[in-house]
Amino acid sequence: MAQQDFLVDLSTIDFSRPMATLEEIRKFNPQRFEMEQLTAVVHVDETSYLSVGYKDTSVDDFWVRGHFPALAIMPGVVMLESIAQLCSFVTQKYDLLGSEIVGFGGLEEVRFRDPVFPGDRFLVMCKLEKVRRGRMIVCTFQGAVNDRLCIEGTLKGVPIPVSALQEYQKTRGAKA
Repeated sequence: MAQQDFLVDLSTIDFSRPMATLEEIRKFNPQRFEMEQLTAVVHVDETSYLSVGYKDTSVDDFWVRGHFPALAIMPGVVMLESIAQLCSFVTQKYDLLGSEIVGFGGLEEVRFRDPVFPGDRFLVMCKLEKVRRGRMIVCTFQGAVNDRLCIEGTLKGVPIPVSALQEYQKTRGAKA
């Protein structure tokens, strides 16, 4: 796939000057430790909310040892988590949904096209298609390594009712 088929012309993006490093991402996304699947955000168009970020993978990533032992490839669910974290960052930074946390609401037409290996820089691109404040966001997305499309589809994000879920946990005796 040629770069002109991507959501963003990647040759116009300066990857050496992130607009948000991990420290800035943490201000908006709650994931920590091995669940942090976004290294940096390098572009957000504040008009269309078209965004670009990346996850630098390494042989030390939690999934490498077991997926698969003789041929480590990034699991699809981890690719999707990277994409979700970029969508969440943009949604929260610009207060598009009006919620404390954004969670998965659904995925549509997801296609896995090419593998991501340890050591790859996994580029994620998301374009906001629809916002229903307080209800849902809808984003088209792509993930790539260099000029190879690895994944594409549509993601829906929904507000997470944090206090209600915490109360529910208490009634069940669950520990946070």
